This record gives sequence, C-alpha cells and structure tokens, in this order.
Amino acid sequence: MTIDLVALRRELHQIPEVGLQLPQTQARVLEALEGLPLEITLGTSVTSVVGVLRGGRPTEGKRPVVLLREDMDALPVEELTGLDYASTNGNMHACGHDLHMSMLVGAAHELCARREDLAGDVIFMFQPGEEGVDGARYMLEEGLLDVAGSRPDWVYAIHVWSALDACGTFSTKPGTVMASSDVAKVRVVGRGGHGSTPQRAADPIPAIAEITTALQTMVTRRFDVQDPVVVTVGLLQGGTINNVIPEDARLEATLRTFSHAARNKLIETIPQVVEGIAAAHGVTGEFSLLEQYPVTINDEVESDVVADTVADLFGAERHERWRHPLAGAEDFSRLLEVAPGCFIGLSACPPDLDPDTAPFNHSAYARFDDSVLDDGARLLAELALRKLS
Repeated sequence: MTIDLVALRRELHQIPEVGLQLPQTQARVLEALEGLPLEITLGTSVTSVVGVLRGGRPTEGKRPVVLLREDMDALPVEELTGLDYASTNGNMHACGHDLHMSMLVGAAHELCARREDLAGDVIFMFQPGEEGVDGARYMLEEGLLDVAGSRPDWVYAIHVWSALDACGTFSTKPGTVMASSDVAKVRVVGRGGHGSTPQRAADPIPAIAEITTALQTMVTRRFDVQDPVVVTVGLLQGGTINNVIPEDARLEATLRTFSHAARNKLIETIPQVVEGIAAAHGVTGEFSLLEQYPVTINDEVESDVVADTVADLFGAERHERWRHPLAGAEDFSRLLEVAPGCFIGLSACPPDLDPDTAPFNHSAYARFDDSVLDDGARLLAELALRKLS
C-alpha cells in the first residue's frame, strides 16, 4: 500500500461532518487521491467525489465497469471514546465511515498501480449523506451511473461494525441484507374544547392513542410472520394542558420491511387504519409518507463471489454468512437496484472487547480497530480485478 491508511483514517476521524455538505472531508479525500490517474468529478448539490480509473488493457465492445462505493458522513454525536484522536467538534464517525473512506482510498491506490491489468473501468464513489438523507439518490440524479461512459455492471460496498463478530471477519448473505426504511406521519384533526365537557368537542387524543395501538396489532394480523414488518411509533404529541381538548394530535413512526411486497402493502394499509379509526371517533385522519431507503438486496451470485474472494485472500475462516438480515437501512440499496453486487460487512471490533457486548455503531463509545483497513482495501481492489482481468 502506497498510502498510510491508519494515518488517513485517524485524520478523517478528527474532522467528522454531518449530512450532504462535507467540505473538509471532501478536501481530505481529494488530497489522498492526488496524483492518481483518475478522472475526478465533484458533486454539485452534494460534496461527493467520484473517480474513474480507465483500465489499460484494450477491450472489444462495451467496456465492463465496476463501481466501488463508500460513504463519508458522520453523526451528530458527542464522542466519548477517550481516544487520543477523538473528534472535538460535536460530531462523531460513530458508524465507521472514516474507515470506509480510507479503505476506498487504499483500493484506488492499489488499482491505479495495477492499471495495466484492468480490461475495463472502475468507479470510486465517495458518498456523503448516507445517514438518513439519501446521498446516493442525489449522486444518481447528478449522473453517477453514466460518469464512466457506460453503466456499472457490478457494485460493491463494505460496511464496518464495532461489534457482532470477531475483528477482521467479513460477512455477507444472498438476498435481503438490510431493511427498507420509511417514515409515516399521521395527524388527527378534531375540534378543541373544555376538558370537562368532551361531548361538545371532537377529541383527537383517544383517536391517536387507538391508532398507535392499532398499528401494532395490524402488523401481527395483516402480515406474514415469515416476512417481517416493524412499525415503531417514536413520536406522539397532542395537547398542552390537562383540561383542554386540543384541536389536533400527531404521531410519527419508522417503518421497516424486508421485501418490496411487504413495503408496498404496509404503505397501502396504514392509511386505511388511520382513516377508519378517525372516522369512528368523529375526527379526520391525515397520513403522509416520507420515503427513505429501499430494501438492500444482495445478488446471490455476487454474494458467493465475495465469499470465495475472502477465502482465497484471507482464508475461509474469515468469512461468516449472516443467518438473518439487519433491520437497519442503507442507500447502497439504490445501487443494487441498478446492477448486481454485494453489501459486505466487516467487523472492526477492537480485539480487547467482546463482540457480543462491545458498544455498537452509532454509540458515543463505539470504537473501530485500524487493523482491518488494509484487508478491506485489498478486498475491494481484488473484487474489481477479478471482474476486469
């Protein structure tokens, strides 16, 4: 490796930025790529970085393209790890995206050094805004898929965990690996009045309370237990004081599903529940949906490709096949809707911690071990080499 990935990762760890605009992070990534034979494109609506490496071997017809993606943004979390390179700006790379960027930089350096071995092109996608603001969608809208001249034939990404498995363990599974994520917003509109004479008002509070309970019951009675659905009401608001019936009340819920069919059915069913209960209470129910990320679905063939590549590079014991998908969500799902590929887990749990009890991603105490950086970079590079050699 021609670049010190540990030093890069620790520098990035100290300058975490949140959301779609990451100017310091973008500048440091560009510095780490300086001098490489890459065609660089910067985002206009977001501070993304895209590098295209043109392979040196000639091809006939369409040049195959591999896309390697890693995310750049941090979380609004005050870091409590006590590390000597901890963030001090109020944000934190609590999901390991500093490792992701460093691994992709490492892969870029390795593939550029082996450019003449590549009979095709590689897209290096550095993406802001993965943490809930859909940075991938912005990059797709800006023309990411056509930046190499032809659309990607395969897409890959690695995500590190601060727990779950022993340090250095790669993990995959075919099919669904992460859930979809959407937000349901419900507003119940009634008619306010005095708490002592509820018959003179149209109280939205009992209606919103019943809707909250009914959403949980609806999941257990309308959906197959073998195709899980999660509805969690995380916000419930109504009223200002004990003796006033308010004009309205509202709730917000996170929706998680593991198949396109369950997601579509859930989006259709919730308004029926809301409107029916509201009508029974003599109030009006309003429903709106904030669509976030689709289901993340790995290609079956590419999952096996990753497992075989890990075994060849590091030994079969370094790969673990997930039994169940995770209920978190990922906008890499948008890339997997475009081309076959694989979302790969990599444990960076510090060896001195128990993977079963170590603070997990998003925790203010989450720690990630630097020892995985070279192997993550090597796997990304090898996946591209195997497709393009």
